[in-house]
Amino acid sequence: MPPVEIFLSSLLIGLSIAAPVGPIGLLTIQRSLEHGPRAGLATGLGAAAADAVYGAIGAYGVRWLLDALMAARVPLALFGGAFLLWMAWQLLRAPVAAHAAITAPARNGWQYFASTFVLTLSNPATIFSFIAIFGSMAGRAGSSSPALMVLGVLIGSALWWLMLSSAVGRLRERFDATWRRRVNLLSAAVLAAFALWQLASLARS
Repeated sequence: MPPVEIFLSSLLIGLSIAAPVGPIGLLTIQRSLEHGPRAGLATGLGAAAADAVYGAIGAYGVRWLLDALMAARVPLALFGGAFLLWMAWQLLRAPVAAHAAITAPARNGWQYFASTFVLTLSNPATIFSFIAIFGSMAGRAGSSSPALMVLGVLIGSALWWLMLSSAVGRLRERFDATWRRRVNLLSAAVLAAFALWQLASLARS
């Protein structure tokens, strides 16, 4: 495959994996509404960085690390489910400012970044998706392709989170405290549902 095609394909992969609404998307929307687009972008970039890590593992085919991740699938899923439940609980308890322009003090952006970085790394589905996709692509590309794959998926994922946080940030002032509280409650409920589904799937496997 030509380098440009490898990069663009990887960029689209990053976009397609980031775009579906899930726990990370909900957290990005909630934090963009409550603390502004920078908080939402930091949230999304944490997931983008984790996507790049798994993309690198799949693209470079680090066998011992692949085996270790496969072996750690159960503990990772347990940790991810517990972490989702904890984040849902934090959302339920979070205070909501009276006006969007006077929001509650946001935590350090690195904390938003770290929370979704860890959450994405603990998602077994992410692991297997990148192993399958990049493993097959690497076999049809040259020796320089792994770096292009990782760069493409990082930029593609980051672009999605930039667009989402910016769009929600523009609508932020239209949401009063009541509506932002509803968003918090809905996000908490969905995060808890994802956590329970992940734990139930683990119990059935």
